Amino acid sequence: MPSKKNSQNKKKIDLNKHEVFLPILFLTFFLWLLYRRIFHFSVLFDESIGKLVFFALPVLIYVSISGSKEILATFSLKKIKSGLLLGLAFGGIFGFIGVLIGTLGRGGQVSLVPYYFTDWFWQEMFLALLTGFWETLFFYSFVMVVIDEKFQHFSLLKKINLVAIIYLLFHLPNIFNRFTSTEVFLQILLIFAFACGQALLFYKRRNAYVLVLVQAIWGMVLLLHF
Repeated sequence: MPSKKNSQNKKKIDLNKHEVFLPILFLTFFLWLLYRRIFHFSVLFDESIGKLVFFALPVLIYVSISGSKEILATFSLKKIKSGLLLGLAFGGIFGFIGVLIGTLGRGGQVSLVPYYFTDWFWQEMFLALLTGFWETLFFYSFVMVVIDEKFQHFSLLKKINLVAIIYLLFHLPNIFNRFTSTEVFLQILLIFAFACGQALLFYKRRNAYVLVLVQAIWGMVLLLHF
């Protein structure tokens, strides 16, 4: 039976593996702000190459330094089937709510447009899946997993709010670039609420595939109806 001292040492070692978390997070945020400020590439480049460099690379560096297995475990192949099914279920619910709100905003007028038969729809869906993949990997599989372990004394509400705030901060440059001053506040509330919902869903399931699909579906609903 392990002694109390050995248990304390093991806990200390487990927490020490996260020492580089904050430096990597702050450095990534700073470089992301510079990238958004200086460069203005196409959406395709941003969602493929840009986020590969700024979201995936820091995670891979962190995993190699810390030896953490929990991060990549959220993308385990065993979780694909259940993750996609749950993603379709939750994404469908959120999508229906979004469509309903959009319909009410148009005075109840229903728009029956066969989006699925257009080339641009599937191009946008591909971009939405890319966005969902990189952002789930960085903000939830990485940031939330580490926060959950590093700040064990935090309540679940504090952890979710912290993850949502980090998610929001990374999205602020895009918000200020795309929306007018009267729309910024609404966008901040929307993104923060979405991040909280994703964080709670991730905490309950620890399945990254769910979040990827939910974010992709939600993004398409916003594109088509708002």
